[in-house]
Amino acid sequence: MRAVVTVIGKDAVGILAKVSTCCAEYNANVIEVTQSVIEDIFAMIMLVDVSKLNVDFAVMADALTAKGENEWGLKVLVMHEDIFNCMHHI
Repeated sequence: MRAVVTVIGKDAVGILAKVSTCCAEYNANVIEVTQSVIEDIFAMIMLVDVSKLNVDFAVMADALTAKGENEWGLKVLVMHEDIFNCMHHI
């Protein structure tokens, strides 16, 4: 099982490290990362393996979103791959 993590905000040192460290705390393994900086705007998409999480998926997703908003000044969205699979079956 996988999830897609998107991060958008003002560029700063350590964004990738913060997000991946948070993922590691929940035993989510980062599989792939793509990121860009356009002027001073940072954008990142991560593919994360969530099959061995040590908490419910919603707990991890909510924690990343909250840390993004409250601690890092970033918009973080975590979506389970089932969302994408269901969209293509409708």
